[in-house]
Amino acid sequence: MVKKKGSLEHKGYYNAAISAHIFKLLEEGGVPTHFECMLSDTMMLVDAVDIIPVEVIVRNIAAGSITRKYPIKEGTPLVPPVIALDYKSDEYGDPMINEDIACVMGIAEREELAVMRKLALEVNKLLIEFLDSKGLLLPDFKLEFGRLNGKIVLADEISADTCRFWDKKTGRSLDKDVFRFDKGDVGKAYYEIAQRILPEI
Repeated sequence: MVKKKGSLEHKGYYNAAISAHIFKLLEEGGVPTHFECMLSDTMMLVDAVDIIPVEVIVRNIAAGSITRKYPIKEGTPLVPPVIALDYKSDEYGDPMINEDIACVMGIAEREELAVMRKLALEVNKLLIEFLDSKGLLLPDFKLEFGRLNGKIVLADEISADTCRFWDKKTGRSLDKDVFRFDKGDVGKAYYEIAQRILPEI
């Protein structure tokens, strides 16, 4: 699939504000993150972590690549959630890996991968409960983790760029897929997701 590129007014603000709000929510739920505070509307202060070059993908409802690679129809509930690992590498095209490959490559220890999986499932539970109260479904999302003082913490961002958000009643996309697949006005989609998630908008 060809990756589309483009820009969106206020996207940086929406994503930073959503990430900050969700990081706070997760911290309250017991998930350690790198988030400290917001410095401006588009900048956040985070702890400097040693990023582990692995994307942890959590899938609750079949959408996107899983429906192209496997005989699974879009919209199929995935119970329990399907967790996949991708090696973050532009050179190799972010290939899917497993724990054995990650260990052989020396990018993470088995114990670290187990913690990442446990935290990913905790994040999933907290997000599903929170988003359900906002009338949203969470088909899938990706997470990144890092090492901080010998511990694994959640890093990077959690926003409409890293999650699929669907309207609970209509199944309408309110995320980057609106742009990727020309599903409508991406600006309106990002604004709507920000309105639902953020109390101040």
